Amino acid sequence: MSAARPLTTTLRNVAVITALPLLIASCGYGSDAKSDQKKVAAEGEKLSADTVRLGYFPNLTHATALVGDQEGIIQKELGGTQLKVSTFNAGPSEIEALNAGSIDIGFIGPSPSINGYAKSKGKNLRIISGSASGGVKLVVNPKKIKTLDDVKGKRIATPQLGNTQDVAFLNWAAEKGWKVDAQSGKGDVSVLRTDNKVTPDAYKTGSIDGAWVPEPTASKIVSEGGKVLLDEASLWPDNKFVITNIIVSQKFLAEHPDVVEAVLRGSVATNKWINANPDKAKASANAKLEELTGKPLGAKVIDGAWPSIRFTNDPLASTLQAQADHAVEAGLLEKPDLGGIYDLKHLNKILKAAGEPEVPDAGLGVK
Repeated sequence: MSAARPLTTTLRNVAVITALPLLIASCGYGSDAKSDQKKVAAEGEKLSADTVRLGYFPNLTHATALVGDQEGIIQKELGGTQLKVSTFNAGPSEIEALNAGSIDIGFIGPSPSINGYAKSKGKNLRIISGSASGGVKLVVNPKKIKTLDDVKGKRIATPQLGNTQDVAFLNWAAEKGWKVDAQSGKGDVSVLRTDNKVTPDAYKTGSIDGAWVPEPTASKIVSEGGKVLLDEASLWPDNKFVITNIIVSQKFLAEHPDVVEAVLRGSVATNKWINANPDKAKASANAKLEELTGKPLGAKVIDGAWPSIRFTNDPLASTLQAQADHAVEAGLLEKPDLGGIYDLKHLNKILKAAGEPEVPDAGLGVK
């Protein structure tokens, strides 16, 4: 059981930040306060940029962004600097947008963060905060798969070749002693790369026997008769692993650190509000999902999905390194140099001022 392979075992100024809990209470983060927040933002002091462009996924593991946007918490911290949001369905497209300058900051999973940093030789992005842990499950057809050993020989969906869940499933299968060709997905288990939007339908039609997927896709499959066979969190130390972190363009970070800190204050405040108000936060995230996708999640789906996701400012840096190691072992990535991928000084400045513990970078921070 080694730390390097946990899947086997494994302020704006200080015064503003110190007053953050008071601000959250007195300004009443919540839907009933949104109009007041928009007015404050419109009248507030503009920071060093007129706008900041933020990217995230319409996905429950990105609920910090969903809720922070829906409730106006991030915009409030930005004052007169306007928040502009873009949504993405996959990590590679968000990395492309960051590289092209179409977005400045993004909520994104660990694998695209690693790939983007490695491909640019450490020149395009920094991870500046955590956002969420967990929320990934192996969900199966209980008529065909009753035990973990029964997964052998079956058809299991993952979202995308080389994405975070694909790497995790390949690593888990390897630990079981099963041989799978990572590129083709063929072997002792058949790995079918399937978009999360269609995976529940693929399950209904019987074209897959199960899926290793994030929420809410896992709970959508459960609503169709599937069963959770394994929660990925159980494979990690303390049941924690990074599923969503916050990245920023290095250029934007260098030119507008005050704007970056404002977004981080908003993220920290949002996570605090989510953890203090889980039912309201769940409803807020669902309202934003309805706005973005045209349809809210059903009560059975969101109620099943929400408890498995932890919202945390800690980027859980050691688990990012482990995920990179798993991708290398699967043959999906050449061994990357992740030194400097983290710049947590702005986050730790905010946490320290708020009287909260600072978070480590596992030796992968900017020197």
